[in-house]
Amino acid sequence: MTSKKTLVALQFNYEKKSLEDNFKTLKRLMNRTTENSIVLAPELCLSGYKYDSLQDSAEFSKKILTELKELSTCKTFALTLIEEEKGNYFNNLKIFHNGNLIQTRAKAKLFPLGDEEKFFTSGETKDINIIEIDGIKIATLVCFELRFTELWQQIKGADIILVPSFWGKLRKEHLKILSEALGVANQAFVIVANSSDEEMASSSAIITPFGDIYRDDSSFIVTHNVDLNEIEKMRRYIKIGL
Repeated sequence: MTSKKTLVALQFNYEKKSLEDNFKTLKRLMNRTTENSIVLAPELCLSGYKYDSLQDSAEFSKKILTELKELSTCKTFALTLIEEEKGNYFNNLKIFHNGNLIQTRAKAKLFPLGDEEKFFTSGETKDINIIEIDGIKIATLVCFELRFTELWQQIKGADIILVPSFWGKLRKEHLKILSEALGVANQAFVIVANSSDEEMASSSAIITPFGDIYRDDSSFIVTHNVDLNEIEKMRRYIKIGL
C-alpha cells in the first residue's frame, strides 16, 4: 500500500435536473480525477430526493451499474443510489474499487424533517462498519448519520471516513462543525461531499487528522494530496486509544 493518496470530494447541483444529465456531470467530473484517488460524490447525486419518481430512479441505478464500476478503474469511488428490493426503496451507499463493487449498505438513519422515513426503508446500524481496501480502513456515515456520535465510536479506527450528504443551507454550520470534529475525534481523514443546490450547504471538504480543512464552496472538485502516515503520527502524538 502506498501512503500517498489523492482525496476528492465532488460538489455540484442536481436536484432539478434529469437522471441522464446528472450522470453526464458525474462522469465528466470523475474523468477529471486522477488515478489512485479516493473519490466521493454527494448523496443521491443522480436523482436527488424526488419521491414521485422513485421507481424510475431505481431502474436507472440498475441500468448504469456497469458504467459506475468502470468509473472506478484505477481509483476508489463512492456514492449513494436509490435502489428497490421487494417493493421497498433504499438509499444505498455503494463503494467501487478498480472496477469492482466492494460494498453496498442502506442508509440507516433517515432524516425525519425531509420525510425520508415515509418513502425509504432504513438499513441496519450494525452494517455501519469499517472495510479495508488495499490496506486502507474506510468507513462511511451518510448525511444524517453524522449527527449520531455513537456511530463515531462504531467506526473508531478508520483511516478515512466518507460523508456523502444532501445537507441544507440552514444547518450549514452544523455540517462543518460535526465533520471537523469527526476528523479530530477519530484522528482520521474525512471526505465530505455535499450538494451545491440552491438550498443546500455546499461545504464539501477534505479534513485531516490534525483538523486542517480544505474546502471550496465554489468548486466542483475539492481535492487534496495526503500522506496516510499522518494518521499514525497523530495517533502516536496524542494517544486516545486508537
